Amino acid sequence: MNEKVVDEQALENKCPSCKASIKFNPKVGKFKCEYCGSEFTLEELQKHSDNASTEEKNKKEEKVEKDNFDAYVSYKCESCGAEIVADDQTAATFCVYCGNTAILKSKLSGQFTPDKIIPFKKEKQDAITAFKGLSKGRPLMPKDFNSEKNIEKIKGVYIPFWLYDINVSGDLTMNGDIVTTWTSGDTHYTKTDKYLVVRGGTMDYHKIPVDGSSRFDNDIMNSIEPFNFEELIPYNHAYLSGFYAEKYDEEGEKVYKEASERALNSTRDKLKESATRYTTKIVTGDTLETKETKKEYAMLPVWMVNVKYNDKMHIFAMNAQTGEFIGNIPLDKKKAVLYFIIIFVITFVIAIIASFVFFAIGG
Repeated sequence: MNEKVVDEQALENKCPSCKASIKFNPKVGKFKCEYCGSEFTLEELQKHSDNASTEEKNKKEEKVEKDNFDAYVSYKCESCGAEIVADDQTAATFCVYCGNTAILKSKLSGQFTPDKIIPFKKEKQDAITAFKGLSKGRPLMPKDFNSEKNIEKIKGVYIPFWLYDINVSGDLTMNGDIVTTWTSGDTHYTKTDKYLVVRGGTMDYHKIPVDGSSRFDNDIMNSIEPFNFEELIPYNHAYLSGFYAEKYDEEGEKVYKEASERALNSTRDKLKESATRYTTKIVTGDTLETKETKKEYAMLPVWMVNVKYNDKMHIFAMNAQTGEFIGNIPLDKKKAVLYFIIIFVITFVIAIIASFVFFAIGG
């Protein structure tokens, strides 16, 4: 791995009252100082910021952005002066020595500057509570799997997402059957009428999200949707304080295909549903086409929970806006076998009782 030491201070939000490090607090929806207890809105924090210092940092960041380097970059922590090593995708991390947030603003400058952000609303404890509550309604989960001691790592991460507005237009062709049945005397009749069905139209989709980082499993990111995009606000790097953040490494043009396919599938389903009078419908083709009408780059909040159980890592994620919590839960094989035996015995006993009652009545 190549490493380049850069003469750049990692950005850090300072409390206007005591100058200590200040982080965004999801519970109060403001920036709260852990030392003096002061709370500030983003506007109040910006009002007290040192413009001269910000301009100086920006100049350094512009220099770093123009440099061409690989894999790892070293930054200097503004609080203790220690080196912070981050890879090329990391936009916000923590100093391992003093624990303060290090916002690497150069990673989110220029073409990598997000348009919007949804600030964290759920706290770390919310994710822990959700993990500990996994046993509800899951009888085959290992007994001690959701113990807090199994949590290897938990971190709040702003994940880069592309948001697409897409227009879909065209026709959907189907073979439709209308089945009619009736009885006359002792004879039962069935008539099947076959039709060529065409449905067409135009549909507009707004803010279809696609994960822009190759480091996060797309299935997991898709599963924690939906986000409430009415709460999107203009991006400001100050919201990254207290959290990790990634920049995108998959271009919008590359992942558009996934958003386009989601829009197409939804349109096919809607058009198929509109043919209500047919007993069966089989899609034979379509002329549907998509057109991107708008694209935004947004940072969305996620709690990532790494759980180590029986020497195997399990990944869970929480939508840090809505609280949706998902992940793959292991199966307790002993419980599964016992559960199968119990169900089999109960079914067998019910069958014996039903047979006894049937023959008793018949006799």
